[in-house]
Amino acid sequence: QRCVVLRFLKSPPNQNKTSEEILQHLQNIVDFGKHVMKQFFGENYIHHGEIIQLPLDFIRQLCLKIQPERPECRCDKDMDTLSGYVMCLPNLTRPQSYRLAEHRPILCIEIKPKCGFIPFSSHVSQEIKHKVCRYCMHQHLKVANGKWKRPSKYCPLDLFSGNKQRMHFALKSLLQEAQNNLKIFKNGELIYGCKDDQDCVSDWNELARHLKPFFFPSNGLVSGPHCTRTIVKELIQVITMTLLSSTDTCRAGDVKTVPVSQGRSYCEASAFNKELVRNGKHKLESSGLPRGCLLYKTLQAQMLDMLDIEGLYPLYSRVEQYLEEFPEERSTLQIDGPYNEAFYEKLLDLSTEDDGTVGFALTKVQQYRIAMTAKDCSIMIALSPCLQDECSEQRSVVLASKSRFTFSVSVLDLDLKPYESIPHQYKLDGEIVNYYLKNVQAKDDSVMSNLFKENEDCTLVLHKV
Repeated sequence: QRCVVLRFLKSPPNQNKTSEEILQHLQNIVDFGKHVMKQFFGENYIHHGEIIQLPLDFIRQLCLKIQPERPECRCDKDMDTLSGYVMCLPNLTRPQSYRLAEHRPILCIEIKPKCGFIPFSSHVSQEIKHKVCRYCMHQHLKVANGKWKRPSKYCPLDLFSGNKQRMHFALKSLLQEAQNNLKIFKNGELIYGCKDDQDCVSDWNELARHLKPFFFPSNGLVSGPHCTRTIVKELIQVITMTLLSSTDTCRAGDVKTVPVSQGRSYCEASAFNKELVRNGKHKLESSGLPRGCLLYKTLQAQMLDMLDIEGLYPLYSRVEQYLEEFPEERSTLQIDGPYNEAFYEKLLDLSTEDDGTVGFALTKVQQYRIAMTAKDCSIMIALSPCLQDECSEQRSVVLASKSRFTFSVSVLDLDLKPYESIPHQYKLDGEIVNYYLKNVQAKDDSVMSNLFKENEDCTLVLHKV
């Protein structure tokens, strides 16, 4: 009746938390969104929700009802049915300016953009990390481990470039190989994207059938590949415009930003970049992102990872060593919260000069956790068709060729990444890079060397002149 989302805590079967611990955990999630992420992203994009208590009988019935819908890979954790505490959030598959009485169709696109920059830290030990982005390298390891059947052509640096041509290419690649980086909902129902970790068959014709009433409401656009391509093109165009729009009037906090120019603006493994090189062009245009748009704010938060995991891991070890000696200091250092204004204030120190203190190490560790959170967030774009005379000034509007939409852009999946996950991140980083160097880079090098093989036996003769 209220059109809200209820979010339950999940935990491994043997991990029984008390009701107080569950309430505290949920409170930390709400406080982190309210006092920290809202400062980075601004008021309009963040919906931190509230904690409510529900009757246990209702919760048990609800869990039984949705259990068959849960993807198999997620069933290793149980939903909390004992505490009665849940988070209540707005349903972001609907435009946030939308009134419940309005019964018009709604389209929602969820994008997980991933990390949009290449490490610029001097702590990076492998040169390849300065050339190829983490996402493109990780794709090869995921395919080798059987998580996906094929690598995606999507490269986050193309989406974050602000260059419309590159952004269109990135979105088209996401539509071709959605993996878990893209989902499309129609009236709250998933109509496109992977339901599980598996081979995603992208049926553009089926998608176009769903989208046609949105983009071509009255004209009799014929069916067939041309029609499908036209509709998908319209979708990509509208997504690009909403991502570049600024729907937030207030500026995000007083965060001093990390200059984007510190990193290289393109990835050598990007299919878009390779295409350019193949065509004899070597210059990749990067138009830059408008400062008010959500992608810009997401990138700024991601770039709090200034040292890369390789530079950060020794600092994490320093904090760990300190906690071994003084375990009672854990709460003073605010590692597990509370996530309040004081916690946020400490994040504003962007110095990279290590003074050898635990304080410096902890600040960099906390900034890294924020960056990791921003690298894994989801962006929700909700669109609803509107007629010209209905589009009031209070609502954001985007125009397509034959239609117009009110829209809202929100960000979710903003739970702070666990402090304990840093060793795992360090290990995974090494695995990703080593696999890429051994199996992908090596192949590329052998292709290049084969080009020169046939000319190997030439002799150069020098004559006196």
